[in-house]
Amino acid sequence: MGIIGNGKFGVLGEKLAHSYSPQIHREMAAYDYRRYEVAKDALDTFMQTTELSGLNVTIPYKKSVMKHCVELSETAKRMGAVNTLVKREEGWFGYNTDYYGYCALVKKSGISTEGEKVLVLGSGGASNTVCHAMTDLGASEVVVISRTGENNYENLDRHKDAGVIVNTTPVGQFPLTGKSPLELRLFPSLKGAIDVLYNPSRTEFILQAEELGIPSASGLYMLVGQAKRSAELFLGEGLEDESIDRITHILEAEMFNIILSGNADTRRVGEKLSELTDRKLYVCGADSEFTDISEVGKKSGCIICADESLMKDVPAYKALHQNGTIFGIGTDASGKAEHVIPADLAGDAEEAAKKILELM
Repeated sequence: MGIIGNGKFGVLGEKLAHSYSPQIHREMAAYDYRRYEVAKDALDTFMQTTELSGLNVTIPYKKSVMKHCVELSETAKRMGAVNTLVKREEGWFGYNTDYYGYCALVKKSGISTEGEKVLVLGSGGASNTVCHAMTDLGASEVVVISRTGENNYENLDRHKDAGVIVNTTPVGQFPLTGKSPLELRLFPSLKGAIDVLYNPSRTEFILQAEELGIPSASGLYMLVGQAKRSAELFLGEGLEDESIDRITHILEAEMFNIILSGNADTRRVGEKLSELTDRKLYVCGADSEFTDISEVGKKSGCIICADESLMKDVPAYKALHQNGTIFGIGTDASGKAEHVIPADLAGDAEEAAKKILELM
């Protein structure tokens, strides 16, 4: 029952311009992995004629490809969706590794679901996966919140006793950041908040959890976790769990903005960082080139120099913090910095820049 085909793999979807899958799989294993954008009316022909040995499947084809499978894993049957295909002599075998990725995320987060009432926001495919996983992880009750269902956003007061809330909706996703499906402060018993979104790294949902001191987790670890399980199916062999942590860290370092705020050396350090990394530099503040913090904060993989006054402004701070790591240059950036570069080190822009890169 070995894998057949041309030994090449990829991700299948309708629109894949922003997919991280090729990068993740390049880090995961040494095989050829590419994007395959296929129109809906061409999907059946593609599935019947491609010589690829395996595929990851994303929106909107996770259900559509099931009819092309000669066999489904038990998890794929339970989820009613396939996100990994492996070609064998008998035909396509369908698997669902999203379930594995989500369970890995919950375990990594340290958020306990045992005996907890869990609210799952949204009723799409991701919601179905999360509901099954939360039940398997010991939740006492799993309630789906949707716009028009019996349990909806108009009667959330029924569920103030929720212990964990999981967002599976697209609310807060790039580019429409700064929005949350609900207000977490309405749930006094909340012990954990999980968002399956990963762009931005901290959605408004997650930023609310941080503000309230509630343990939280975003979806990047789930994305890498499901890719690791897919790679194992492609290769027919196990991979170290450490690869999930390693690749997640690589992606975070590349995706996160480096935000600098502090003394007079801040801009010089930012310019040196831009030179060393080839990242675009944005200088933000009342008298600077970029004053629309809400737009600059949405970007990823950039360097942003921000007036220290912006750290004291809640909307500006949230916009910057949603996708970045904040470094105080010579100061603690009004108490918001995750790392502080001492004033004596900040005076040497190149040494300060190298230190920041070590800390990312």
